[in-house]
Amino acid sequence: MTIEDNALGAELRRRRVAAGLSLSELAHKVHCSRSFLSRVETGQRRASVELAQLCDQVLDAKGVLTALAPPSLDSLPRPVRTGSGRRAAGPAGGHALRAGAQRHQEFDRLLRRGDLSHTTGDMREADRLYRAALHGAAGDPRAQAEAVIRMARRWSDPGQVDHELLHLLRNSLAELQGDGGAEAVGLRLRLTAHLAKKVSMAVSEDTAAGRVGPEEGAGLAADTLSRLPADGRDSRDGRDGRDVRGLQDGRDGRGGRDLRDVRDDEVRCEVLTECRWARYDFAPAAEALALSQKLHDAAVRLDSPYFHGEALMALVIDQLRTGRVYSALATASQYRKYAADTRSVLATWQRHTLDALLDLWHGRFDAAADWILGESPKYIEGLHADLAVPADALRQTRLGQAFWLLREQGRMAELFTSDLAEDVERHAYFPIWRAGLALALCETGQHAEAADLLVGFAADTVDFSRFPPSGWAVPTLVVLAEACAALDIQGGYETRLRELVPGLRERLAPHDGQQIALAGWPTVLVGSTARARGLLALAAGEPETALGHFRQAAVPARSSQPELARLRLAQARALRGAGGPGNEAQARNLLQEALRSARAYGMAGLAAQCGRLLEDSGRD
Repeated sequence: MTIEDNALGAELRRRRVAAGLSLSELAHKVHCSRSFLSRVETGQRRASVELAQLCDQVLDAKGVLTALAPPSLDSLPRPVRTGSGRRAAGPAGGHALRAGAQRHQEFDRLLRRGDLSHTTGDMREADRLYRAALHGAAGDPRAQAEAVIRMARRWSDPGQVDHELLHLLRNSLAELQGDGGAEAVGLRLRLTAHLAKKVSMAVSEDTAAGRVGPEEGAGLAADTLSRLPADGRDSRDGRDGRDVRGLQDGRDGRGGRDLRDVRDDEVRCEVLTECRWARYDFAPAAEALALSQKLHDAAVRLDSPYFHGEALMALVIDQLRTGRVYSALATASQYRKYAADTRSVLATWQRHTLDALLDLWHGRFDAAADWILGESPKYIEGLHADLAVPADALRQTRLGQAFWLLREQGRMAELFTSDLAEDVERHAYFPIWRAGLALALCETGQHAEAADLLVGFAADTVDFSRFPPSGWAVPTLVVLAEACAALDIQGGYETRLRELVPGLRERLAPHDGQQIALAGWPTVLVGSTARARGLLALAAGEPETALGHFRQAAVPARSSQPELARLRLAQARALRGAGGPGNEAQARNLLQEALRSARAYGMAGLAAQCGRLLEDSGRD
């Protein structure tokens, strides 16, 4: 008879094959027969904990196989005896102790198996196991909170709140409200961090959780971070601060409890991971980078595959946003190793997505196209068929990279002759897709339609004042600046630009220096914020101001020849607008350099712009 749940056997076989060992070779190493090991793998025999431990050691499975081994009845605790030799509890009491121990071990086993499924990328199976753990822990609020925390790690549909998880998180917080134990303090911190992130996922009032929106989520995250012990100093649980009762149905207000007993790295990793995301749209990129660096340090100490992957991805994202491209390349290399070690389909997807982002930034468009247009759709279909992750998150990432590839290669017209345009319009509740559509209209000669779309966009968002101060707002503003630059170059849209440009400049003002706008998490680098500010200054008729921004933009542009080519074209336009001796000759030199780069990298649209401007200067 085959064992119904053969998670251990399946994982043992996967790791044995990956290690390049035959059944006979592994059997010899763990001191059992080949036939017995074969029956364990196929689910016909049940492995002992001792055999699982030996396999763990040989295959360097770091305890995964032991966690999957079913507990032995002999390993359960025996009833405690008194000094006279009598049982401390009667037969019923002893049975209850053994049953409780069995339930506890089964709960731990379900969590560990769920963690394994999550690490390997099967979020559907992980969610099933976590739900089983949640239901099996009925009557134990701490255990149920642990299961809810694991469930909250799952991916949700991008840009929208997950109402089921909000309900579970709030209920768990309410159940733990009267628990003064140190473990409960840590659980409340972790639950609240997840609650903050889930609330902050909305990108508009239409996708928010009622009257509680992203700002409240970011505020809750800031409060949670303030209660996390840092650098060996105690913080207080329930300290005075912002009132978050509307979010968690009553905050932990006992006050004055030291958190010295919950200074463990799992609590720290969980809080830093979730609160960094919760504040992503509201905190400066430099602040997010500081959090991701702390997260990485804590994840290294904890030695958790889940948090190690989360920390590396958070770190590379924030390094890119702050213009530290070469540091990001080193972190991306570490993530590739992580993806290979975990053999997770999802981690492999993220690794390829990150590689494609860097290929686009560096002008390796053919390599990017191989993934974006070739392999990526196959991964999406496979993961969607298995329901492992929300497919929309993957589709939007691929859509963003395909959009940018077409833009960089001057093939934007293909957007409107494929199914990509329909996907863009379907996701228009994301502001960046409305901005992207306006840019696509400009680059395909539909300037009047683009201008109408931009004016409507400004009206809906009250001159963009409804944008958050950071996060998704930054790439959206940069793409809008690109569209305004296209209208400026086309000419005849001065009145419309006077309506649009002031609001955009005000929102982009805090984002200068070496910052690079990153769309998605991550999808594409859409350009430096300093160059975008320069484009808006040009559209406002301030070429000297624009030149100042372009000088700042030169630093992040050095890591990208395509970005540098676009910067040189913009600098040439500003020099011409400023006038003065020698400026025309310098502008022409810049245009020629930009044209050479555009041709070398196959940027047909940019090459055409440079050519037209060079022809205009020749006629003058």
